[in-house]
Amino acid sequence: MKTLKLKIATFSIALASLGILGAGCNSLTKTQKGAAIGAGAGGTIGAIIGKAAGNTALGAIIGGAVGGTAGAFIGRNMDRQAAEIKQTVPGATVIREGEGILVKFDSGILFDTDQSALKAAARTNLQNLSTSLVNNPQTNILIVGHTDNTGSDSHNMDLSIRRAESVKSFIAAGNVAASRLSTSGKGESEPIADNNTVDGRAQNRRVEIVIVANEQMKNQARSAQ
Repeated sequence: MKTLKLKIATFSIALASLGILGAGCNSLTKTQKGAAIGAGAGGTIGAIIGKAAGNTALGAIIGGAVGGTAGAFIGRNMDRQAAEIKQTVPGATVIREGEGILVKFDSGILFDTDQSALKAAARTNLQNLSTSLVNNPQTNILIVGHTDNTGSDSHNMDLSIRRAESVKSFIAAGNVAASRLSTSGKGESEPIADNNTVDGRAQNRRVEIVIVANEQMKNQARSAQ
């Protein structure tokens, strides 16, 4: 109970900090908001929010932000890549956030039930995504597997890890450097919908691919200021 209260308190403080920073930013674009948040709070607030909210993808994006003018430079690059992915990977949901991109696949698009081998149709989507990643080499990619709460915790954790690794292997085979790729399996621990409904469980079974700037892009962004 003490741990839960601490998480809630930490999350509330982080949100309050961002609220202050964003109070006058309603008219800004997502790129500009990301730059403002990064400049005012740095990656620390983002990492706190991601951890407290139980959201690995959010933490990876905001926690790695550089902010300021450099953040805006990175954001513009991410805008271009996000638009490219939306055009070429129709099976994905593409979300631009701060200085990164979140590409989300419902697991039903990629895998059969309780399996980690990619479906044939999934390969086309991931092949096109790999092409975009090759064309934009100054990024790092985190692949996060998630499940619903059907089955045991241990089974779901193992399945989420195997699915993330399966996606990583396929992307790496598409000439994306393995050094750019990392994986995380979260099992049923980070739901985005209600596990008590069929639709909610379907939403929770997903693979998230987080794209963020690597050090080369960050240094380029800083030197462009």
